[in-house]
Amino acid sequence: MKNKKNTPRRHDITALYADEDGNIFDVPNLRGVGSNGAAIVPLKADDLILLPEGADVMFLPQRNAVGMTKAGVFLPVAGRAVAAILPPGYTRTFLPAFVRDDDAAMLPLYGYTAAVLYKDDIYAAAILTDSDAERWNPLSYNTKSLSKLIAQTKKRLPNNRLVEHLAHCSRQWHCTTAQNLFYGRFEAGVPTSPVCNANCLGCISLQAAQCCPSPQNRINFSPTVQEIADVGAYHLCEAFDPIISFGQGCEGEPSLNADNIVAAVRLIRQKTSRGIINMNTNAGNTANIKKIVDAGLNSMRVSIISARDDSYDAYYRAAYTLADVKASLKYALAKGVHISLNLLYMPGFTDDEREAGAWEEFFAACPVNMVQIRNLNIDPDYFFQMMPTVSGNARTTKTFLRQLGEKFPAIRVGSFTHSN
Repeated sequence: MKNKKNTPRRHDITALYADEDGNIFDVPNLRGVGSNGAAIVPLKADDLILLPEGADVMFLPQRNAVGMTKAGVFLPVAGRAVAAILPPGYTRTFLPAFVRDDDAAMLPLYGYTAAVLYKDDIYAAAILTDSDAERWNPLSYNTKSLSKLIAQTKKRLPNNRLVEHLAHCSRQWHCTTAQNLFYGRFEAGVPTSPVCNANCLGCISLQAAQCCPSPQNRINFSPTVQEIADVGAYHLCEAFDPIISFGQGCEGEPSLNADNIVAAVRLIRQKTSRGIINMNTNAGNTANIKKIVDAGLNSMRVSIISARDDSYDAYYRAAYTLADVKASLKYALAKGVHISLNLLYMPGFTDDEREAGAWEEFFAACPVNMVQIRNLNIDPDYFFQMMPTVSGNARTTKTFLRQLGEKFPAIRVGSFTHSN
């Protein structure tokens, strides 16, 4: 996008809008605002951070920007709303405020964040939630050396369909965990399952035709035990600070392929005790989770959006219940598995009083090791339309996270799986 600024008052928080060509302008007489889903709110300086390196800025089609007058009136702008898309490690605190056209199409699956002009730069309503963000800096991926590294790995692991799939994900979808296999570092994805036991509203690999296009394709085969074991052992033996993770954005639920994963984990551990074997899962199939845990799983990252049954069911639309998830967590915790919750975060929903209160009860019953905050990639209007009505009493993101830390100091709050 091109950025065309008028002459701002340097320390004002100023509304932005874009034209249909993607040029960004400011509106000096209107204050920048955000939304918590239930209401539009004026943004304050301590709500904002300078747009992080690696962030993107886009305009929202068929949605007009909104600003606030000096008299406190929220006023639509004759131009499209502007949103920031944050890099990993940053959590949005407010959504973009906009007025939606009556015939507006659903937005693609991105984590839309309020953006304004402040101190002559674009700022976002966000906070840094993990200091390990540098590992996932977009500038460290999609480098000129990637093609050569993919070719080298294919020679080391010939005729392995999983390597071919990850090479495609690296080039086509620019998946960072896929690329880490070829860069020889950090967390590498090992997808195994083309099927799932949930039908999430914001699924990034399979969406109903009437919804929005998925940003990537789901794996269409089930790798053999040997294919999984060869990739997993290769990364754990040779990579820097290695983690392998079953359960990626390009697959369904990995625990549904428990037999192959169990056999592969045992083969991997026959070759090396190095590194961490992780699984990203919805943890709904407790029987299969137990098998994988008993095979030697080191850590488990569980996708979750709510600690309330009605909210959980509305989002996951699953063949299991939240009670099944809790049973899986308790079993894994008892076996010494490091448990992180992959908390799908939505301002105005997650920090709602009812949701926040349910989380306190949840953590008291299931004292997980970590909460990893993830910006939920979804059209905000669609999300709030499909989910149970919230109370409208949001604590704000900062308050929610602060109170979580105060009440459960043993739970680490961040964004990434760590090796220690």
